[in-house]
Amino acid sequence: MNKDERARLIVALQRGTVTVTFQKVNSDEVRVMPCTLNNKVLKANGIDTVIGHVSSDSSLIAVWSLDKDDWRSFVTDTVLGWEVHGE
Repeated sequence: MNKDERARLIVALQRGTVTVTFQKVNSDEVRVMPCTLNNKVLKANGIDTVIGHVSSDSSLIAVWSLDKDDWRSFVTDTVLGWEVHGE
């Protein structure tokens, strides 16, 4: 994933919910994860701690996983696709 696509993904995560499909780093397992960085969605899930700045220069993105109700991260080079679900 190039820097421009990472930037678009980060903006989408900050605006709403995104389902990211990626291959886990230590296995061949493919993970489909609904996730967000949207402050309103985080607060609605009882999360007061919000990650400040997420950089498109980094290949690692930490997100709130809506199906696990916990912080998770993924490496952008392992992303197979992503879909926006709302803002």
